[in-house]
Amino acid sequence: MNKSDIDSIAVLFSAKSKDNYVSKEEALSEELIGLKLFEAPLLAVGEAEDPLFLELKKDTGIGEHFLLPVEWMPQAKSVITFFFPFTEEVRISNRKNKESPSEAWLHARIEGQRFINQFILHLQKEMQLNGYESVIPSLDKRFWAKTGCNSNAAHPEASFTSNWSERHVGFVCGLGTFGLSKGLITSKGMAGRLVSLITNLKLTSNIREYTNLYEYCINCGACIRKCPAGAISMEDGKNHSICSTFLDTTQRNYAPRYGCGKCQVGVPCENKIPM
Repeated sequence: MNKSDIDSIAVLFSAKSKDNYVSKEEALSEELIGLKLFEAPLLAVGEAEDPLFLELKKDTGIGEHFLLPVEWMPQAKSVITFFFPFTEEVRISNRKNKESPSEAWLHARIEGQRFINQFILHLQKEMQLNGYESVIPSLDKRFWAKTGCNSNAAHPEASFTSNWSERHVGFVCGLGTFGLSKGLITSKGMAGRLVSLITNLKLTSNIREYTNLYEYCINCGACIRKCPAGAISMEDGKNHSICSTFLDTTQRNYAPRYGCGKCQVGVPCENKIPM
């Protein structure tokens, strides 16, 4: 099994899976029936023992609570990460209303995440059939993520963090760099979803075509103007607390769905690396 095999599995699953399309039973409106959520994904591979993963355990990275690939899987050789870009129809729909997420975006955020989970489980099964073991951190029982501080939870000092970050892993593996809104800017932009898998299969790693954490961000300030919550500033970047509070309101309004994504659409980095 090589990178080309894995890429083919991802592209085929994206094209053929019924879960990459909004079903009649779940559609929030009739015109959304059959809406495709994601385009073909971007694939990147990193070495499990890349020294940059160690940087994420520092206070200047994520923190000591970040688990290294070899802590998830002692025999790990490679980290495989994917960026699934939202389709143009999903992206355009969310540009229209400046305050509320579009129905298409809500589907892409919630049903889209279900599709992402099904894909990565499918890939894990295919790899196992070929004799390779793997761990999916985001679906592992050891995974945890937090928003606000909680003195009764593990790592009470930490907030808006987790012990595995898809965005940071994407950066290490060569998918892209961060933007002012803290999203990951890939060659297909930042409007989409990320997922990763750790495996004992040795694959050729991608070459990081950047050196700076924010190299692809042009600091144009478009995401600042697009954010309905006022959670982004040129000086401090994204305020996760303000963003989270705003997302809570969308969850109350659209339960069981929620989302926003305004900082990801109608901006230069929506679907490409800005010049």
